[in-house]
Amino acid sequence: MGISTNDFQYISKMVQELSAIVLEPGKEYLVESRLQPLAQKEGLATIEDLVKKMQREPHNGISAKVVEAMTTNETSFFRDIHPFETLKGFVFPDLIEKRGTTRELNIWCGASSSGQEPYTLAMLMRENFPELLSWKINYYASDISNEMLDRCRNGIYSQLEVNRGLPAAMMVKYFERHGTEWQIKEDIRKMIDFRITNLSEQWPLMPKLDLVMMRNVLIYFDIEMKKQILGKIKALLKPDGYLFLGAAETTLNLDDSFERMNYKQSGCYRIRQG
Repeated sequence: MGISTNDFQYISKMVQELSAIVLEPGKEYLVESRLQPLAQKEGLATIEDLVKKMQREPHNGISAKVVEAMTTNETSFFRDIHPFETLKGFVFPDLIEKRGTTRELNIWCGASSSGQEPYTLAMLMRENFPELLSWKINYYASDISNEMLDRCRNGIYSQLEVNRGLPAAMMVKYFERHGTEWQIKEDIRKMIDFRITNLSEQWPLMPKLDLVMMRNVLIYFDIEMKKQILGKIKALLKPDGYLFLGAAETTLNLDDSFERMNYKQSGCYRIRQG
């Protein structure tokens, strides 16, 4: 039996209040697929039972688990290859040239999920720009889910996960095999400072940023929250820094301060000058 209208509305309202993420009508299938396993994990037969328990015991921590379950997003290594080609071919060469005096880069990956995206960027830097080894790289990655952040810090992936998008040569070079799983090497894990962050609340202190990866995040918020997030990014981004959004995302009609760069299917933006 599928989720009832009342239970879907209850879940949608709670998730939006706690994370600002919008679950519009039509997303019942998503709620069912994400919350049925959680219900079973909690020893409950159905999502209806899960909702009743949340209503009966509002401070038992299940609400946070529901939000975490609903905010775990699809990801893979080198997902949508074009942004990483742009980073390799244009963005990092430009930043390395401009920051050659300070030899410091500040990077934020704003929705790290299970870690494939931030680690892809770390491997891309290590593989193509060895000169950055002697630079100070302040590399932050964040997510709303503590469970996902634990996965990120451990950097352990299944065979299926490393097979998705990761070139075999890079898997051998940057991962260590442990039985049926692969763990990204410690020197790559140490490049990234993983932090809990709810994008709808106060953000952690960060220095002015050279590069922000915020891909496939805005699509989950309403227009007002999208505007707020873009405004906060604008305040954090250096005037000549770069912002990457997902392929289905745009700043158009949300924040005219940004202009899209003419890099093929990369979702690359900069703050408009002049």
